[in-house]
This record gives sequence, C-alpha cells and structure tokens, in this order.
Amino acid sequence: MTPSDASGAASAGRWSSLERPPLGGAALERALVTDGGLWTSLEVVASTGSTNTDLAARAGRLPEGAVLVAEEQTAGRGRLDRSWVAPPRSGLFFSVLLKPGDSVPQERWGWLTLLAGVAAASGLSRAAGVDTALKWPNDLLVHVNGEERKTGGILAERVGDGVVIGIGLNVTLAEDELPVPEAGSLVLAKATVTDREPLLKAVLRALEQWYGDWRAAGGDPAASGLQEAYAADCVTLGRHVRADLPGGRTLTGTAEAVDADGRLVVRTAEDEHEAVGAGDVVHLRSVR
Repeated sequence: MTPSDASGAASAGRWSSLERPPLGGAALERALVTDGGLWTSLEVVASTGSTNTDLAARAGRLPEGAVLVAEEQTAGRGRLDRSWVAPPRSGLFFSVLLKPGDSVPQERWGWLTLLAGVAAASGLSRAAGVDTALKWPNDLLVHVNGEERKTGGILAERVGDGVVIGIGLNVTLAEDELPVPEAGSLVLAKATVTDREPLLKAVLRALEQWYGDWRAAGGDPAASGLQEAYAADCVTLGRHVRADLPGGRTLTGTAEAVDADGRLVVRTAEDEHEAVGAGDVVHLRSVR
C-alpha cells in the first residue's frame, strides 16, 4: 500500500470548514509506522465506500498492520448490515489488518472485537478527556446531557488468514447532524480535545499495546488482562437487557458477565444462565 495524504492535491474545497481540517496522512504515518512496531503502513483517502471493504480486498497482498483511514465513508457498515454515515471529516473512519497467526488459536480471534473496544475506550478517555464506556459487543458510549449515546462502533471481519477491524467514531457532529437521536459525538460529550489526529494516534497506540499483550498470552483473555478490562468498562453488565437473537428468538434477563469466549452471560427470570454470542442487545434498565 502506498501511503497517501488526503490533505494534498485536493481542491480548496477541502478547507470549507475550518473546524474540520483534513488529516495529515504523511505526518500520521511518520508518527505511527515505526521499526519494530505493529503498524506497517498508513493511508488516508478522501472518500471511499467502506474502509473495511477496501482493506479486505487487499488483505492477501498486505502484511499485518496496514491501516486505512477515510475522511468520508459513503457506504460504511456496522453490525447487522446497518449503515454508518457522517459528514466528511466529522469523525474517524478507519480499518486495520491483523494477522494473529498460529500464536493465537482461531477460536480466540472473536476477542478482537472486544479488544478493539477496550483500546478505543482507553485511548479516547486519555486523549479526549471524556469518559467512554462499552456496550456489548461493539458499541462505544458517551454521556450527552446525562444520557448514554452511541458515539462509535466496531466491525470485525475474517479475511483469509487475518481479521479486518473497522472503527467508526463521531467526533465533531452537532446535534442536527446526528443520524438518529440515540447517537452522540465527542464534541457533544464536551471532550477537551476534538483534533482527530491525536485521537487517532491514541486509539492506534492503545490498540497496538492491547493486541501485543493479548497475542503474547496466546489470546488468553484472562492472562492478558483483557477480560477484566472489558468487564470494567462494559456498562451492559448489571443491566436488565433484551437480546434479539438470530432466528427471531428474544432473551430477556440480567447481563451478569462476559465469559472466556467473549459471550454475554444473561440470567433469566427463571434463574437460568445463557451465554449470548451473537445478536442485538438493548439496555432496559440498571439493576446494580
């Protein structure tokens, strides 16, 4: 992949919003692509359909650690084929290629979505000065006027011998720009920093650290500290929830834990425990 700078060779229209300057691809690459580090290339493009789709198409020709960032996604995707759209340069939309290889059993690769959530939450909390929480399995939440709002999402996809992880974050979206009332952004959460370059660097550096620890532990979520860190940041735990499961089945109960396989353990009214590995979870109320 040839690094490119989305801030170069574009028309003057790219400066139409002084509050939303373009990312400096060359500077980001210099800061993040280092000898011995995880990140091996970083490209910023002005617009694309989906960074996940683009990176997945190139995954077989790229080494681990490729990063693709888009100033705008016109066909961004979330879980359950939901769309993810936002104004150009209003957020961070990027994908990374990871190839755990034989050092991590493939049955543990499902933890990569949760790992990316922990990394994004910790990176944003430090760099943006705003509390960022996790909703199982892949949503990033902030508080806006006392309400929990979704400001980001994560989508992991298996591609050949690797995994492409896409992260989308609303950074400077105003209230009237939000796609749904339940959405939020860092600026609405009163983040102290909304400059996208330090935010991207913070998330990618946190992702590199967590991935390195997890891989060194053979993907063991307990030994790497990942399981404990996820539980600490996950506001789904302790909530009364409804899980809409594949096949049209619905499960209601209290979310009690995230097990060793990354599944959400729900205790039903009949005092039975069921581990949910896929589906859509809705927070109903807190019972902590």
